[in-house]
Amino acid sequence: MDSPTLREEHLPTADPDAEPASPAWTLVTCFLGMFVVTLDAVVVNVALPHIRTDLGGGLAGLQWVVDGYTLTVAALLLSAGALSDRIGAHRAFGLGMAGFAAASVACGLAPTLPLLVAARVAQGAFAALLMPTSMALIGQAYGDPVRRARAVGYWALGGAVASSAGPVVGGALSEWTWRAIFLINVPVGLLALWLLRRAPASPRRRHPFDAGGLGLAIVAMGALTWAAIESGSAGVTSALVLAMFGLAVAAGTGLWLLERRVAHPMLPPALFAAPAVSAASFVGFAFMACFYGTPFVMSLDLQQQRGLSSLTTGLVFLPMMLVGLVLTPLSARMVERFGRRPVMISGLVVMAAGLLGLGLAPASAPLWHIAGLLMLVGFGGPTVMPPATAALLNAVDPSLSGTASGVLNTSRQLGGALAVAVFGSLLASAGSFETGALLSMLVATALALAAALVTARSLGPSAADR
Repeated sequence: MDSPTLREEHLPTADPDAEPASPAWTLVTCFLGMFVVTLDAVVVNVALPHIRTDLGGGLAGLQWVVDGYTLTVAALLLSAGALSDRIGAHRAFGLGMAGFAAASVACGLAPTLPLLVAARVAQGAFAALLMPTSMALIGQAYGDPVRRARAVGYWALGGAVASSAGPVVGGALSEWTWRAIFLINVPVGLLALWLLRRAPASPRRRHPFDAGGLGLAIVAMGALTWAAIESGSAGVTSALVLAMFGLAVAAGTGLWLLERRVAHPMLPPALFAAPAVSAASFVGFAFMACFYGTPFVMSLDLQQQRGLSSLTTGLVFLPMMLVGLVLTPLSARMVERFGRRPVMISGLVVMAAGLLGLGLAPASAPLWHIAGLLMLVGFGGPTVMPPATAALLNAVDPSLSGTASGVLNTSRQLGGALAVAVFGSLLASAGSFETGALLSMLVATALALAAALVTARSLGPSAADR
């Protein structure tokens, strides 16, 4: 018998008459979970120079501070839902939030860079558990599909608020101490745990677990990211770097073969029968590589090359984030009026123009000019990912929609992790920071344009297009 689908897993059916007296408290709890998970992905960029000054280490160490979190989320996200099923979403969310808060304390108190990276890995593991369990709790609390859809929208808003506030919050707190950007998670986590007591208990299900697939995915992603980071200092032709690239290829090939043989694969082969799944996953990968990689490069540029404070750097990024916050609620209407592909292609082309402009901007460019170019990059958020997600979900059987969403989110996280790894290596090996930054932005520009081409060729027209 086939295993339960991830849609069933993430949105367990609840009897409307059995809803808790105040499902809004469950929604607030899940909102806080999404907020801290997203915040810790973006808040750290502006604090990197302060971390380097305090704990030492080279550029590769700073890359791992970012990627230790993002890569772990990517590696564990596909299997986190299975654990949620086994122990119940309520208990799994509590475990995830308590662990996330404890790992945040470890980050804030880390005396050395390796211990900080280890704590960031732990944060990522618990963050991967928070994302699917928060969706499951919302599905439990809101039995009516219309109310559930609205609740999911408010839940997603937690990520948009965190993305917008992250650079400024990180910059302001780093002026005092970079450790505060992690310790701020503790009161938020305690509040979420207190509110969780109002949520009903969750059902448990026996859910098959693809341990072999998970292990190979972790090895493939980890080896690829390690090789990309270390190639900046050791060189691409280094024996160890080449060995890690080879390990990534071998693990990836093994994963591809295994998923076609196990009874309950983590990545069902039937999922990729629809071309839109691969296309949307590539678009998500490319978009997040640009969206996460750019702040990493520009934060170092603005602080280390231009001498700006972390707070001023955060304010330069603020318009980029606000574009997403303001336009995301309008994304669906834009697609309805103009069609999915025109909206996505326009967003990716505008994003590419901003990335190219950042790469070519002279060192004497005024801050308003940099902020304006970053706004163009931010324009890609509301015009690319919501319609790409809709295209993916419309292209697959409803029984595979949960798995498809997991694949898309994993692709996005992996894109962000690899962008930081590759861009950091270019900064370290290009001979000068300016050359490395230019090459990084050229790579990002090429990715955005490639995503636009894939959108034009492989993402079919929506109803609005017809």
